[in-house]
Amino acid sequence: MSFRATWSLVLRKAGPGMRGMHSPGSAANSEGKMPPYTNYHAQRSYPMPDEPFCTELNAEQRALKEKEKGSWTQLSHAEKVALYRLQFHETFAEMNRRSNEWKTVMGCVFFFFGFTALLIWWQRVYVFPKKPITLTDEWKAQQLQRILDMKGNPVQGLASQWDYEKKEWKK
Repeated sequence: MSFRATWSLVLRKAGPGMRGMHSPGSAANSEGKMPPYTNYHAQRSYPMPDEPFCTELNAEQRALKEKEKGSWTQLSHAEKVALYRLQFHETFAEMNRRSNEWKTVMGCVFFFFGFTALLIWWQRVYVFPKKPITLTDEWKAQQLQRILDMKGNPVQGLASQWDYEKKEWKK
């Protein structure tokens, strides 16, 4: 079966809903939604969804929709807000308000910092070998004394900085 025949079969099975999608919250394929909600999708970049937020209305909401068809001067402020809430889920102010997601992100960042510090500490204690004896202060002092006793590099090195008569560093 050719690709073109398969594609036309897929489109025929899916119906016009697949081809008719044209926006983030398209109403073209709205089966399987939970009442009273729809495939409502509003965001700052696309604030006017294809469907109202609430489609299945109770008796009070239907009466309010009938009253909406009349003069809007007769509607109270609460009724206007209720009508707005039937059409839209959030206002622009609610869409644009800051979220507290930054707290979660910062908490995760600090958690991973702490986990990394714990892992490094564990490696230093249990994985890395102990410091070699050559890094102790006693060994370093003995090594320096040995270099001075051998008068190593007396022109420009450590031996040139040491006063052998007074047994102290030159000033």
